[in-house]
Amino acid sequence: MPFAQLEDVRIHYDFAGPAGAPILVFSNSLGATLSMWDSQMPAFEKQFRVLRYDTRGHGQSSVTPGPYTIEQLARDVVALLDELQLDRVYFCGLSMGGQTGMRLALNAASRFHKLVLCNTAAKIGTPEMWNTRIEGVRKGGMKSISTAVMERWFSADYREKSSDVVATTKLMLEGANPDGYVANCAAIRDFDARETISAIRVPTLVIAGTHDAATTPADGHYLADHIAAARYVELNAAHLSNIESRDRFNTELSAFLLS
Repeated sequence: MPFAQLEDVRIHYDFAGPAGAPILVFSNSLGATLSMWDSQMPAFEKQFRVLRYDTRGHGQSSVTPGPYTIEQLARDVVALLDELQLDRVYFCGLSMGGQTGMRLALNAASRFHKLVLCNTAAKIGTPEMWNTRIEGVRKGGMKSISTAVMERWFSADYREKSSDVVATTKLMLEGANPDGYVANCAAIRDFDARETISAIRVPTLVIAGTHDAATTPADGHYLADHIAAARYVELNAAHLSNIESRDRFNTELSAFLLS
């Protein structure tokens, strides 16, 4: 997979799909790599040219000194689009990736046809919660939080029925760079778009998970209620709804993007 050397960061990305097809960008959640979107690839790489990338501090992208900001992560996306000479794209981000999408829609709306905000919120958690998470990872590493994160990422029913998928996802999280992870925790901790998202004018779909305790359906409704003409969909899933409820997620995403 190729790399793009941007101003101060090397971004690892994957580009798949037919040349000339519309571009769909997937943006990962905290602690995940671009592989979290593997469940979407068979459905979308035939109709779109799919661009996935590892967020700064994640996967094979470089771990630059932190803390990071969502504004910084959004600038990375615009710089990547510029580097690849992509004008306008569709954007789908989950959790941290969704917050990146909000900032992009506010700062660079002309670059986006449509926006999909999955399992995310205008404000996630409290500073105290994030500071505790940061301290825990600094002291104990990624394995110290991985079991608790899996309990948030997947419902109890899914963890029982699809233990192999959960185990693979847990390994992905445990392989995250601790410094990159805590730098991105700070970005989420400091992001609050509750007073600004009403300015978003990019056509938007909000996807929430019924069993998502991290970014609840109430958080999703808040986004849909405050973004003009946004559509709201709720899936029978926890935080990583694109994996847990793959088929419905893909159906709803495809219907929105192609409408």
